[in-house]
Amino acid sequence: MIIIAGHLRVAASERERYLAATANAAVQARQAPGCHDFVQSADPIDPERINIFERWDTDDALMAFRNSGSDESEQPPPPDLLGADVAKYRISAVESP
Repeated sequence: MIIIAGHLRVAASERERYLAATANAAVQARQAPGCHDFVQSADPIDPERINIFERWDTDDALMAFRNSGSDESEQPPPPDLLGADVAKYRISAVESP
């Protein structure tokens, strides 16, 4: 199991535009083989922060999605990022909470 988690930073005034410009990525990812979850969401406390969470079966599934391109040609490009702190985690076991 692969988890991608962390956050992105954009100007507070640009956060909604960023989320709108990238919304289709979640739709496409959740339809991709091997994807269990994919979300980019506005942080409820920090107006510049976008929380990232993805859960994939394997690296191959993750990379197949990342290399598949996107259907966002109709969308305006997202605003520039101010920063990012996102990491990939390899999970060896899963248990009920």
